[in-house]
Amino acid sequence: MKVMIETERLVLRPLVPEDYEAVYKWGSDPIVNEYMIYPLYKCAEDVKAWLEGRDDDNPDSYDLGIELKETGELIGSGGFVYHPERDAWEVGYNIRRDQWGKGYVPEAMQGILDHIKEHRTVRAIEGTFAKENHKSQRVMEKLGMHYLEDTEFRKLDGSRKYDAKTFIREFWNCH
Repeated sequence: MKVMIETERLVLRPLVPEDYEAVYKWGSDPIVNEYMIYPLYKCAEDVKAWLEGRDDDNPDSYDLGIELKETGELIGSGGFVYHPERDAWEVGYNIRRDQWGKGYVPEAMQGILDHIKEHRTVRAIEGTFAKENHKSQRVMEKLGMHYLEDTEFRKLDGSRKYDAKTFIREFWNCH
C-alpha cells in the first residue's frame, strides 16, 4: 500500500527503485539473509529490478521501507500481507545487521499494524520463523504473538529448508 506512517523514531514509507543501493546493503548480507525466504542478492541491479516490479497499490500488502526519522537513512523493510483463506495478516521484515537490537523492527511493525487496524478489520496476525532465529521470535513476542505450531519453510530458490515455528495473535471485535 502506498502510505507513509510515522512512529516515535521511524518513517515507514514505500520503497522506490532509487532505494536499491540501501536495500542491497541488507539484501546482500549473508548473515541478514540467513533465515530469509528470498535468495541472497549478489548484484545491486537485481535489487533495482525487483523494486521496479513491485505493486505498491495492493490493498492487502503493506511492505514499507524503514527509515530513521533523525537521519533519513533507510535501514530495512517490512510489513504485513493479508491472506483471506486464513483471515490473517502475515508479518515479515528484515533490517540491516548494524541496526539489530535497537527495537526498530517491533516499533515499525506495530506502527504498520496500528495503521491497518484504523482502516481494516484485523482478526489475527501470524508470523513464521526458523526455530533457531531467536531474534525473530523475540520480535513476534513483542508484538503480543504466541506459539501456534511447528512447521517448516524453504527459501524461494529451494536452496535451504528450515524447521520453523508459527506464532499468532488474535484480535476480537477490533477494527
